[in-house]
Amino acid sequence: MSKVFSEELVAQVAREMKVADLSNATIGEVLLVASGLEKKTGIPFIRMDQGSPGLPANRVGIEAEKAVLDKGLGSQYPAAAGVPELKEAASRFVKAFIDIDISPRACLPTTGSVAASFGSFIACTQRIPGKDKVLFIDPGFPIQKSQLRILGVQWKWFDIHDYRGRALRDKLESFLVEGDIAAIVYSNPNNPAWICLEEEELKIIGELAAAYDAVVLEDQAYFGMDFRHPYGRPFQPPFVPTVARYTDNYILMLSASKIFSYAGQRIALACISDKLFDKFYPALAERYADSGVFGATFIASIMYMITSGCTATTQYGMAEMLNQSVEGKINFVEDTREYERRARRMKEIFQANGFHIVYDYDVTRKVGDGFFFTLGYPGMKGGELLRELLCYGVSSISLATTGSEQEGVRACTSRMREELYPILDERMKAFHADHPF
Repeated sequence: MSKVFSEELVAQVAREMKVADLSNATIGEVLLVASGLEKKTGIPFIRMDQGSPGLPANRVGIEAEKAVLDKGLGSQYPAAAGVPELKEAASRFVKAFIDIDISPRACLPTTGSVAASFGSFIACTQRIPGKDKVLFIDPGFPIQKSQLRILGVQWKWFDIHDYRGRALRDKLESFLVEGDIAAIVYSNPNNPAWICLEEEELKIIGELAAAYDAVVLEDQAYFGMDFRHPYGRPFQPPFVPTVARYTDNYILMLSASKIFSYAGQRIALACISDKLFDKFYPALAERYADSGVFGATFIASIMYMITSGCTATTQYGMAEMLNQSVEGKINFVEDTREYERRARRMKEIFQANGFHIVYDYDVTRKVGDGFFFTLGYPGMKGGELLRELLCYGVSSISLATTGSEQEGVRACTSRMREELYPILDERMKAFHADHPF
């Protein structure tokens, strides 16, 4: 077996889909090309591009939503700040699994973490005149930079690959000392690299955020999914790591999409530090002609203008999933551990055929297995590897599109199925044979 699709066919489909440059293709563009090739040939792809959940949605949430719909809730607008049941559940959940105290009033439901970050970018970059840029600790989620393009907000970034542990302090401070950084953004566990920030690094970020008055936007989309640790036991250590232990300048973004495989319902939480929630900013008061208090402005003058609140039934569904997690009736970590098993098997196939893991270590230990991992191949740049893998029926995205300076691609485990492992093995053996080094 050699290539599944010829380079000419891949290029043709890319042109038909109006994809100008496959080397730097977005997730959506790669998805279009892969789907186009499947449709044209009938040959299935191994889809490692889009990070969509590959497990069934949690039944607890589904049944809770159905119950409140049957009670007639669908005819009522939800409160802008969220339904009380969800806000209370969110506060308990944060205490149970992160061991941080955030009052219910400061826990805001949003239509996915994408909406949470969009609103947070607005509030953070407008609160202090001159402090109007966002700093990304990359690699990261490309959508967030697209949001800043819409807003006309400038950003700075650096690849954390060479700045782990104590080296992070000087690098981070070199940006903050300029005085114009309003917010610091990262995901933990990381999309795309699956690296996890260690306690020393979170302490550095928190201390510097406090010293330079920057708000940390901590994206916990893959909450508790560092499967190397026994997270997910309510009110028992170890608790999920967070920058919130080291600063009061934070917004935690917790999404139901991966934790409960509830992506289709678009529900997440922006959990704001109580001190930040209550802080008065004259610039916000002047702009919005409101109280100028961060939390109130964030909810009523910003988020409500973006989404008009979250779907009420979905809020009740998430509230029930959070409550049952706190009560120990749902073990969301074990429910998602299948991703760990998939990553381990997929990595074994790739590494047996000449590939290497690009982001392979945290500060003190080997990177874990989970929703994502990164792949490199000797002598190939990331964009070239993406194009070549497409010819072998495997889709991915280039690390260059995530703010990474390393050469390679991101692989997602969510759509892997049992019957695809031998197909992946066969295709990667052919890839290795065709690309000796």
